[in-house]
Amino acid sequence: MTMIELVGLGKNFGALWAVKDLDLAVSAGELFGFLGPNGAGKTTTIRLMVGLLRPTTGTAAIAGHDIQQDALAAKRSLGYLAQTPLLYDRLTGREFLRFIGGLYDLPDGESDARARHLLALMELDDKADDLIESYSGGMRHKIGLCAALLHRPPVLILDEPLVGMDPASSRRIKDALLGLRDGGTTIFLSTHMLEIAEQLCDRVAILDHGQLIAVGTVAELRAALTSQAGTSLESLFLQLTQTETQD
Repeated sequence: MTMIELVGLGKNFGALWAVKDLDLAVSAGELFGFLGPNGAGKTTTIRLMVGLLRPTTGTAAIAGHDIQQDALAAKRSLGYLAQTPLLYDRLTGREFLRFIGGLYDLPDGESDARARHLLALMELDDKADDLIESYSGGMRHKIGLCAALLHRPPVLILDEPLVGMDPASSRRIKDALLGLRDGGTTIFLSTHMLEIAEQLCDRVAILDHGQLIAVGTVAELRAALTSQAGTSLESLFLQLTQTETQD
């Protein structure tokens, strides 16, 4: 089953096309990497996918629901972590998650139980009653990820979720993402960390200057570029985006 479908998706800002003619499909239970150089259009694409921007052309659908025409059903089907999470600094972590639970009509008891599990998973349980304004950058991403997961969405869209994470936290989140994928959650992961994408992702797409230039498994990208077995995703990425340093 296709859980994310982008058809002819495009967004312009005046004469500049940030994203153009983007066709992409992500299947249920797939951990999908979304890669590209700075300014390639990745965050714009994600904002179109979650309904924060209105497309100039094309459509985006989440779990079969058009994000513009059936926005409520689409947004109930997704969890979203922005590159800079929108949080409420004067709430504690626990209060913030209860607020998020209310937005999804979760009963307080169920919301609190899920929050306790997620806070423990992210190793935030000892900070749950501290104000969010006191959280470090990595902790802010963790509480944002807790909020994205609270309603157990079938689709998870993450924009640079490992920014500011120490190695132990990064490992814990990677393990959590693999567990979610194995449980059937579709995960759309935008990251600059190519080694992590290679470790985690079933397939990747590479965007450059707002257009899709490659999609497939790492093995398929190697074959398309006639690269040797074992060539890293980083090397393939640099070849495709023509940013590899010349001798």
